[in-house]
Amino acid sequence: MKWLVVLSALVAFAECFHKFPLIKGKTARQDLQEKGLWDEYRKQNPYNPMAKFYQSGSESMTNDADLSYYGMISIGTPPQSFSVIFDTGSSNLWVPSVYCSSQACKNHRRFNPPKSSTFQLGDQTLSIQYGTGSMTGHLAIDNVEVGGITVSKQMFGISKTEAPFMASMAADGILGLAFQSIASDDVVPVFDNMVKQGLVSQPLFSVYLSSNSEQGSEVVFGGIDSSHYTGQITWVPLTSDTYWQIQMDSVTINGEVVACSGGCQAIIDTGTSLVVGPTKDINNMNAWVGASTNQYGEATVYCQNIQSMPEVTFTLNGHAFTVPASAYVSQSNYGCSTGFSQGGTDRLWILGDVFIREFYAIFDSQNQNIGLAKSV
Repeated sequence: MKWLVVLSALVAFAECFHKFPLIKGKTARQDLQEKGLWDEYRKQNPYNPMAKFYQSGSESMTNDADLSYYGMISIGTPPQSFSVIFDTGSSNLWVPSVYCSSQACKNHRRFNPPKSSTFQLGDQTLSIQYGTGSMTGHLAIDNVEVGGITVSKQMFGISKTEAPFMASMAADGILGLAFQSIASDDVVPVFDNMVKQGLVSQPLFSVYLSSNSEQGSEVVFGGIDSSHYTGQITWVPLTSDTYWQIQMDSVTINGEVVACSGGCQAIIDTGTSLVVGPTKDINNMNAWVGASTNQYGEATVYCQNIQSMPEVTFTLNGHAFTVPASAYVSQSNYGCSTGFSQGGTDRLWILGDVFIREFYAIFDSQNQNIGLAKSV
């Protein structure tokens, strides 16, 4: 998994930019494989990366039991600290609570309401569906601190039950960064409240995801960190203010259209590890790069072939974004596999961390667009 810690606080306060470094570690899948539990887990919990997008006003992260990015926040007075995944594919904040008895809560930090003098219990329940399970809980209100910004009276969820899969994940909870229109119970998202309360200088945030287990990944609330990209920023308009959704014209390899023929919709989603698309298109992409499917459903390749494998180009609203094999192939002790996964629909793709690691991403809620620039 990948992790976040607070960085450059003085600069953040001065410029109203708020940053979090991210760090990568062992994946949940690898942990389960090493314990001999992966096959049984997959039988009991079929992978459905599109699950969160099927919900009506109740969204959360997709987890492929693979790498993800998360960082530290605190809630309450005095503050109680939690690690959360910053997820542009959902809109609610939730953390485990002392009222949760699921195994996933027992091995994570749990919020204790009586210990916060500013805590208020809401009157609504919360239920969020994952690709690998669900969580249920209750809505509450308290102060939330994110990278030096304190959002007052933020509504968030405290879990009472969590899917078994969460026991194998490093992060405690989720902080959604998509739009209020898809938030469970119409809760105002954390970033929206930052803007409404005048806590950031601009109504945008940006994300840099490091590669190869390196540190330095960050989320910048209210600004752009030019040290993380090179060249010009290409702005792509949103086609929906639900997820961070844009038009994708095609996916090409060696000049040939191999997927998304005739156009499709895509979501820029930090909460999804891979590039997820419809089965036919993903199979075609994997065939073009020389991958075969193993017993775990992964598209594997020979590690020694990476240097000779083709680039994959995603054309977004007329602009080409090319991802080399060194970026879309992951290497581990178990071998090499591509970052292209089945599970999308003909109309909806997910461009997850495999894509975002290559391109610094700026999420501009005021102008309703996404800026992309080559990461460095």
